[in-house]
Amino acid sequence: MSGITKEILETIKKYPRIMIHRHQSPDMDALGSQGGLAEILKASFPEKEIYVVGGDVNQLSYLIEMDEVTDEMYEGALVIATDTANEPRISGEQYKLGDLLIKMDHHPDDEPYGDLSWVNTEASSASEVIYDFYAEFDKELVMTTEAARLLYAGIIGDTGRFKYPATTSHTLYVASKLREFDFDVAELNREMTEMPENVLRLSGYVMENVVVDENGAGMVLLSQEVLDRFGVVDSETPAIIPIPGKVKGMKAWGIFVAQPEGFYRVRLRSKGPIINTIAKRHHGGGHPLASGANASNLDEVAEIYKEIQDLVADYVNK
Repeated sequence: MSGITKEILETIKKYPRIMIHRHQSPDMDALGSQGGLAEILKASFPEKEIYVVGGDVNQLSYLIEMDEVTDEMYEGALVIATDTANEPRISGEQYKLGDLLIKMDHHPDDEPYGDLSWVNTEASSASEVIYDFYAEFDKELVMTTEAARLLYAGIIGDTGRFKYPATTSHTLYVASKLREFDFDVAELNREMTEMPENVLRLSGYVMENVVVDENGAGMVLLSQEVLDRFGVVDSETPAIIPIPGKVKGMKAWGIFVAQPEGFYRVRLRSKGPIINTIAKRHHGGGHPLASGANASNLDEVAEIYKEIQDLVADYVNK
């Protein structure tokens, strides 16, 4: 046993009720790490009450559904947040009502929080972090088929099916150990790739309207008019984020999605230039090559795209 992980396990043992949260607008890793940890703890400590808590899971309900909880259930409860870089992004305000908060994550720890925190930025995903926690204490913790399915989903989601640079030999080892469990990986892959017809048609719009400069800095603007035309809401747009990266020569890009409140949610992706520095300047953050931010209006949208262009130009000409 080692330092912080031992302390986390001993803390888990002390609490009869555990509430597990993740970040807002969840992706596969958020739900995979949250649900995977919950399934491991349920199997390991059947006498405990374990709940998964957060907002709408959007198009990822095939992975897991959230539990219904009350404020009273947080009295004397342990709260764990997975895959959540900063405290304001935790989904479910009730997390503040718990007795103690643990952070388990893999994002850069720029905004530490929690009474206990274990962050491994070398991991491909929070799901890999959760597997490593299980593996360290496999004499006390129990892996189940459902936990393996969820953690595997989280890993392939955050690695783009092992295409992204964060994929290491250890990542592949973890995935291979999870695949020893008898879940239907073919069905999981089908569920991952299927999308509603309106999102498919929006994908065509993105392909036709991506802007890219001579150095490979790209952007796509999804105005409210465009979203309304295709009948798409922001929570359905993550599926289109990788599309600009298919353009040959693309180095980094931003997707700017209009919000009903009037601002724009910004998804930043890169094949090399470090773009989380841009995100941090615009009310966001994240990984060096995959980050998120916000733009208050079209002027800030233009400002962010100019920053992407300057970053890519420096990267190309260095």
